[in-house]
Amino acid sequence: MKYIINERQYKLLTEQEEEILRVPFAMFSYKWNVLQKFLERRGFPMYEITDDLDLRYANVKSLGNLTSVGGNLTLYKSNIKSLGNLTSVGGNLDLSVSNIESLGNLTSVRNNLNLYNTKIESLGNLTSVGGYLDLKGSPISKKYTKKEIRSIVEVGEGIYL
Repeated sequence: MKYIINERQYKLLTEQEEEILRVPFAMFSYKWNVLQKFLERRGFPMYEITDDLDLRYANVKSLGNLTSVGGNLTLYKSNIKSLGNLTSVGGNLDLSVSNIESLGNLTSVRNNLNLYNTKIESLGNLTSVGGYLDLKGSPISKKYTKKEIRSIVEVGEGIYL
């Protein structure tokens, strides 16, 4: 399989100051499977998506070596179980009505975090959510009060239990 990219895209992929590969998802026509084939050929390096990543309804179980998403990450009604190495999301993170079991290494979400109707029992390494935190229908909503959650995570707006 061949990938046709322009010079600017090539520079984004090859001239990395760090060991994390920066990937504009649009370069892969917004197709997760095409991106995964590209990453497989490169030995599944640590990488970040520089824009939005929309995987709603997707049959994706893990995000693997993805470390950050620059924009919104949507996993609504997906089969996701693990966020893999994901540590930050630069926009909103929507995991509502998904099969997510753990937030793993996630430490920050710049805007809103939606965990509505998930099986999440712990906020793990999460330290900050810039917008609202929706926990309705999750085990956490029955386990903690809003005050207890705010002592664990800095939440910029409302907490919904």
